[in-house]
Amino acid sequence: MELGSTVSAVRSQRVLLGDEIRPAVILIKDGKIHQILSDISVDVPCEVLDVADSVVMPGIVDSHVHVNEPGRTSWEGFWTATRAAAAGGVTTIVDMPLNSIPPTTTLSNFRDKMQEATGKCFVDTAFWGGVIPGNQLELRPLMEAGVAGFKCFLIHTMQQLQGTGSVLLFHAERDVQQTAEEDGDPSQYSTFLQSRPDVMETEAIRTVTELCLEFQVRCHIVHLSSAEPLKLIQAARQAGAPLTVETTHHYLSLCAENIPAGATQFKCCPPIRGSANQEQLWSALKAGQIDMVVSDHSPCTPDLKKLERGDFTEAWGGISSLQFGLPLFWSSASKRGFQLSDVVRLLSRNTAQLSRLDNQKGSLAPGYDADLVIWDPEREFEIKEGGIHHKNKGVVCATLVRGQLVYREGCFCPEPLGKLLLVPPERSQK
Repeated sequence: MELGSTVSAVRSQRVLLGDEIRPAVILIKDGKIHQILSDISVDVPCEVLDVADSVVMPGIVDSHVHVNEPGRTSWEGFWTATRAAAAGGVTTIVDMPLNSIPPTTTLSNFRDKMQEATGKCFVDTAFWGGVIPGNQLELRPLMEAGVAGFKCFLIHTMQQLQGTGSVLLFHAERDVQQTAEEDGDPSQYSTFLQSRPDVMETEAIRTVTELCLEFQVRCHIVHLSSAEPLKLIQAARQAGAPLTVETTHHYLSLCAENIPAGATQFKCCPPIRGSANQEQLWSALKAGQIDMVVSDHSPCTPDLKKLERGDFTEAWGGISSLQFGLPLFWSSASKRGFQLSDVVRLLSRNTAQLSRLDNQKGSLAPGYDADLVIWDPEREFEIKEGGIHHKNKGVVCATLVRGQLVYREGCFCPEPLGKLLLVPPERSQK
């Protein structure tokens, strides 16, 4: 079956249906899952992509990806980011608004972003809008135009979104008095870590929970790195706050103790914390206190990482993991008793729900887009690029977006087949 072709049926001994893995044939029609047959020996009147015992499950929805185009395409662009996504079993990304030039903070800028993305996406792509001081009157027009919600730093914009059903995404770090950057050795990771203590996240999240309770606007904490604020989050939810929270693959896979001196490729904000904190994040995931796991894929050009100087205080903060999120997560999660159904819940279904795409993405059921990742959870491979060494379980064999074969065994379809996804404003009223 050629790359780029439309697949009419997929057969596997291991299809993840709900919480169960069982043999099935998935019939696809007009880009949607048409029917799922449990009798895999049945004759179907079309060519079948038989993947033997590779696992078939819903494609990953990564709701936190910095594409940076337009304006910083040398950092990352739609063509390269969405190819990496396809190779990692990610069938939908949601682009973050504030790293591109111009940022997605006005209707005009959003149209520029859409124009840049057209014809360059190998997977389906949706967009967050951005909140900055002074753009309050742009929020409703952006919502009408189809952004999935809004990313902000700690800005009081709740009133503009009351009653809309939209969601505000918060980068939750608040400045506290810091001396470590001035006093410590800038090549030591511990110096950077001490400059961004847990209390920065805790105090920012305290503010978010109070506002969320007061205004009853959906709020979401992005890239939680510290386990300390989890009690605040739980208390706010129990009090009725419509609040969700994500963490990232790098906080679950990397720990501060293992970061060498001068290894600025590991810098991100909030920072990678210690191993004890990491285990608390995993426990919170298992207990349902953290709702989803995303990449926060945020590349830059190598010079901005200041690798030759190894200075953590000057280096750009951001980690690239879009292509490897599934194997990174499964390698650690499988050792801790997580099941493949947990992978779908945390990496596909809940992220689709956050982005208000859950009427078409993130589930393997009739009527949903035929977005499938076909992979081998037992196969091992090693990531060596850029000094980050991981042995991982889980090799993506093929990726289908709306029934179209966009990636298979290291090769991509010749032309981008992804769609730009706009969230209808009427869906935001639900």
